[in-house]
Amino acid sequence: MRSALTCLGIVIGIASVIAIIEIGQGTSYSIQQAVAAIGANVIQIDPAHIIVAGVSTGAGGKPSLSPDDCAAILRECSAVRCGSPSVDCHMQIVYGNRNWSPMRILGISPDYFVVRNWTNLADGEMFTEHDVVSGARVCLVGQTIVKELFQGESPIGKEIRVRNVALKVIGVLSAKGANMMGSDQDDFVAAPWTTIKFQLSGQRQSQQTAAPSTTAQAKALSQLYSTQQVQLYPQESAAQAADTPQMTRFNDLDDIWVSAASTEEIPEAIRQITSLLRERHKIAPGALDDFRIRDLTEISQTLATTQRTMIHLLTCVALISLIVGGVGIMNIMLASVTERTREIGILMAIGARARDILWQFLTEAVILCLLGGAAGILLGRGASIAVTMFLKWKTMSSVPAIAAAFVVAASVGIIFGFYPAWKASRLDPIEALRYE
Repeated sequence: MRSALTCLGIVIGIASVIAIIEIGQGTSYSIQQAVAAIGANVIQIDPAHIIVAGVSTGAGGKPSLSPDDCAAILRECSAVRCGSPSVDCHMQIVYGNRNWSPMRILGISPDYFVVRNWTNLADGEMFTEHDVVSGARVCLVGQTIVKELFQGESPIGKEIRVRNVALKVIGVLSAKGANMMGSDQDDFVAAPWTTIKFQLSGQRQSQQTAAPSTTAQAKALSQLYSTQQVQLYPQESAAQAADTPQMTRFNDLDDIWVSAASTEEIPEAIRQITSLLRERHKIAPGALDDFRIRDLTEISQTLATTQRTMIHLLTCVALISLIVGGVGIMNIMLASVTERTREIGILMAIGARARDILWQFLTEAVILCLLGGAAGILLGRGASIAVTMFLKWKTMSSVPAIAAAFVVAASVGIIFGFYPAWKASRLDPIEALRYE
């Protein structure tokens, strides 16, 4: 019983190390899955805030991204694999006598699903580039929409209404679950970005404020809009055109989503995109960008780094238990040497040499630590399984951790058992036989 209680420190230390490593590996796997759900090598580009006369417009305050920017990125940035324009929309959708407010209605192109690694459909088919060009009234819905709005029945071929615009459901996205922030990614409606932009959310307009100074400029301004072949009204003069400037349509985007060719090429892709957009937007050297680039893999790297730091911290705490357990082994072996002094004397008297005594007590210490290590491995695996069953945390068994636990247990036995064994081997046989 005394030996078993002495091994308790080894048992707790080994069990803690095993459980922490297995829970940590499960957490790492969950982070990897969350990153895979976001998409591989994702880069998000959105309008940045600008400051005019000391006043900040806030994020997205100026229309700075256009479909031509997206096309130029795909055409000229060699480190970019694919990309898609994006237009956000937050509205209520209606089907029959039921309605639902999805977390997101997104206008995109088909390549968005390639960027986000979401190409598998549960049902139906994907909309095409032709649908984007023509502004087709079609859409894809997520699993949450199917559950809440269609109550589990197939939505394929049915129409939902968004601001009195009917969108035909042609596909159902596969389940993706919650993201790293806990948001439901299946509460989602996707449609061609041209449909969302020009038929639902409306397009932002940029007011032309500077009046043309010449007749040619006024004529150029009037030619922005098509005129009828038959003149029903008198032609306006250059002065009239200059005095009444027209609204010029600006096809701005809320985001551009792109995927780098590989994880290693993300920094190069960001550099190429930054250089291209600054050139296209005519941003002077030293001036602030009117766009913002975010590398979403930084989020996963930050989470992984934090998780590794916590694992290392908890492992160090568990190793302290091993040290405490090793001290306990040394204590019990020293007590054993004192209690078995006459036994040691008898062994030496019948021919046992010092190294035989050394190996005997050292072997006993190692066996105690190995037994404690085996019990610790079983306890650690049990704790890992209990965490999975009751807390629903993902854990993964680690054969290297189990092997390392045996090595650590044997090492503790050798290190902390050597001194008591050496002390036993140095006893004088005559003095040992006289010991009471």
